[in-house]
Amino acid sequence: MSVLTLYNSLNTFLILGALLFGMGVYGIVTRKTFIGMLIAAELLLAGASVNFMAFNRFTAPDPVVGQIFTLFIMAIAAAEAAIGLSIVIAVYYHYKSINAEDIVQLKG
Repeated sequence: MSVLTLYNSLNTFLILGALLFGMGVYGIVTRKTFIGMLIAAELLLAGASVNFMAFNRFTAPDPVVGQIFTLFIMAIAAAEAAIGLSIVIAVYYHYKSINAEDIVQLKG
């Protein structure tokens, strides 16, 4: 099987997207720091973006739809990173730790 055959296969992109998504879910569940959780959430969103682009390339009659969804996902990821990092900085300023287990006094 050649590299060009793998490149022109929907299954290759879906497996790559599923791996990214799975690593993101695993990272969110296992990480103890907020920074690690943010990075894992970015992996999760990247996996979703790869799947949208793969379906866009191989199955969509209008090629713009998947690209628009991916741009929205990128905008959401950027906003999530900015808001998440500002919350992490505020938590560190107050508690002097970014470990999620150390933050037991939060009420909400």
